[in-house]
Amino acid sequence: MKPLPRNLTPRQLGGYVCNTCTRQLGRQRRRYASAPPPTPDIYDVVCVGGGPAGLSLLAALRSSPATANLKVALIESQDLSKTRAFSLPPNQFSNRCSSLTPSSARFLDKIGAWTHIQRDRVQAYQEMQVWDGITGARIEFDWPAEKQGGTIAYMNENLNLTSGLLKRIGEMGGVEVLDGQKVEDIVLGQATEDVDLSSWPVVQLSGGRKLAARLLVGADGANSPVRTFAGIGSKGWDYERHGVVATIQLDGNGWGGEEVKTAYQRFLPTGPVAMLPLPGSFSTLVWSTTPALAAHLKTLSAKDFIAMVNAAFRLSPVDLAYMHTQAEGQAEEFKWRSQHTDFDTQRIPQLAVGVQEGSVASFPLKLRQADTYIGERVALVGDAAHTIHPLAGQGLNQGQGDVESLAKTIEFAVTHGQDIGVQMSLETYNAERYAANHVLLGICDKLHKLYAIESGPLVPLRSLGLRAVNALAPVKHFFMSQAAGTGAKIL
Repeated sequence: MKPLPRNLTPRQLGGYVCNTCTRQLGRQRRRYASAPPPTPDIYDVVCVGGGPAGLSLLAALRSSPATANLKVALIESQDLSKTRAFSLPPNQFSNRCSSLTPSSARFLDKIGAWTHIQRDRVQAYQEMQVWDGITGARIEFDWPAEKQGGTIAYMNENLNLTSGLLKRIGEMGGVEVLDGQKVEDIVLGQATEDVDLSSWPVVQLSGGRKLAARLLVGADGANSPVRTFAGIGSKGWDYERHGVVATIQLDGNGWGGEEVKTAYQRFLPTGPVAMLPLPGSFSTLVWSTTPALAAHLKTLSAKDFIAMVNAAFRLSPVDLAYMHTQAEGQAEEFKWRSQHTDFDTQRIPQLAVGVQEGSVASFPLKLRQADTYIGERVALVGDAAHTIHPLAGQGLNQGQGDVESLAKTIEFAVTHGQDIGVQMSLETYNAERYAANHVLLGICDKLHKLYAIESGPLVPLRSLGLRAVNALAPVKHFFMSQAAGTGAKIL
């Protein structure tokens, strides 16, 4: 056999050895000519976004024996130290509150976060009053005798939840928290002689660090950079409505006292207005209305704003529309008009008597649904995957459902020796959550559009449907169980 000549180039070697060995030889020769690019820090899971969804996922992964040894990191642009140390006097509340279903509360308890939440700032409610602002048709969500006192949901400040989650993560350790760091770019990694990261997302931070993720989780909100990197589109629309929020003090602790708390929601032509109970005599207001009316409400004095809140639950839409045209003087106008309006005080919230200073704010309402929740080495949760109208109070619960499902999917992949980042391993999560969220998004969207109609045949028809559901106890209790997350899954 003729010996191989010395100093063969990789191209010449191609006739004698395989391509892999040829490339390896080329890399070995190049290392003397140029320094290889620095290898980014490698993690199993990198989560972008330190809100309830992202923090819940990391707490779930760390609390499970199957996934506790994964190397995980959190990236959050805001400084989390203030959130971690969240504390307010008992007579002050943050204006961003969410309802937590018993199902979400059980999940938080399972991952060890529920005990870290300040429970004296959480308010359970057992009943709901929902009615049509035009016809007065009403549905009263109250439990049957055998379930009397059952919780429909818990009202809780978002900051209280995120603070509790951060404390739980700190208690367990093992999560590298990179707060105060903005995502500058997300690119695919490179193949080197040591490791092939060509299919791995690499997150470049404002502080200069680079993190390669076996699985990159986008919990980074409606304008998700992670979703953009993955090339995942989204569909939806803006409602041309704003949600006005405020912390309200009522004239008492509710008609049922501390034992039975009730949530109220009235559907007005401009959008629903809801009064949701907080501890003591406080409630959180969520009023969906037009951007112009929202801007006007924020300009009012405290006295006139309180009058508008009381009018929203008591006066006719015509009277309310007139009061919206007033630059000031709503308090006197409401006092006069309420004397000439009939309403059942026991079926509406107690009178608002105060509004917490600085708590009145607004935000735009929109519907969004990502085309898919997964990509190669990418998963989306919470608002990065979907955004819903707040009329059903299910936005945060949808995110918790995403996190619980994704954590179980990752756990299954780990225990079965699968790569947690490949799309095949993530399919279960996408299949489980996409359809369920899609149905709920559709229901809330249709309800918003249905109750925005002020006249025509649909108005009496929707009232008939509302009264029928209220009269059919089994149907009503089915809807209550679905809202509380305690009933049989329909998907």
